[in-house]
Amino acid sequence: MVSKMFVRLLYVLVLVATPLMGRAAEIKPAPTFPIKPVEIIVPYAVGGGVDMLARLIADQLGKLGQPVIVDNKPGAGSTVGTRIVAGKPKDGHSLLMMNDAYSLAPAIYKNLGYDPKKDLEAVINVAYAPMLVVVPANSRFKTFADIVNEGRKSGAKLSYGSCGAGTDPHLAGEMMNMEFKMQNVHVPYKGCGPAIVDVIGGQVDLGVVTISGALSHIAAGKLRALAITSAERSKAVPDVPTIAESGAPGFHLSQWQGMAVPAGTPENVKQDVYKTISAIMQTPAMTKRLEDLGYTTANEGPAAFQKIVNDDIDRFAALAKKIGLTAD
Repeated sequence: MVSKMFVRLLYVLVLVATPLMGRAAEIKPAPTFPIKPVEIIVPYAVGGGVDMLARLIADQLGKLGQPVIVDNKPGAGSTVGTRIVAGKPKDGHSLLMMNDAYSLAPAIYKNLGYDPKKDLEAVINVAYAPMLVVVPANSRFKTFADIVNEGRKSGAKLSYGSCGAGTDPHLAGEMMNMEFKMQNVHVPYKGCGPAIVDVIGGQVDLGVVTISGALSHIAAGKLRALAITSAERSKAVPDVPTIAESGAPGFHLSQWQGMAVPAGTPENVKQDVYKTISAIMQTPAMTKRLEDLGYTTANEGPAAFQKIVNDDIDRFAALAKKIGLTAD
């Protein structure tokens, strides 16, 4: 008969080994991914938020035994890199790291060179990046209600800086104008960085910028955040109210960040890509890293993410038409 001491020892060994085995299996390569070198194409220049996320993922993905290359192909509002991925092999190893500019592009560019609803397929949404409404630390505007009250006045011409024409911050600013019946004047910049510099310097009354770009300036006491565009408050700035709770129920706009593959990639391969990337994104270290940068983690798979992408294509088309937005 097996002794009680042996049974107890076996039980202890199982208790100790189980969490270790779980961590080892946490980022286990799926049967069809990755089984050869992986290419992640970023349709933006090096250094932006999408590029940063791609490199964080590539770093962890590369530990699974296959080389991972991040290739930046910027141009024409992300459409150049997107077009390249659309023509890649349908084996799951050529990935597009994209954000919701993918869904805005068909509304403002006449000739994409690809069909955004047919030529690429969504695989995983990894994070959301909300925008913040910010003012200089010494601004007379102390709350978002102050902005609204001033912006509604007859003849009021408050200026707001954004990260560029056609960017999410621009769209958020125009949505705010429509929701609150304001006439705030848009001042586009070539990136969030320059916009934030001018907000701090008082060249514009307020800014609508990505949270990741604003956090360090808020911490340094140079900016004050008055509202956030996400549906819920952010852990990074828990005291900042949402625009929805500031008088516009249902208002939400957060830039999603995810991956897509060429259309026609087998469903089992898409699912394996999703499972592998999902495991990477759900590790405590990665989750904390994203939250520290102001992102809200996400984990929508192929079907759910595809619906988000397609719904935004339709939503942004209507919004762009309403505000007269074009690539020019």
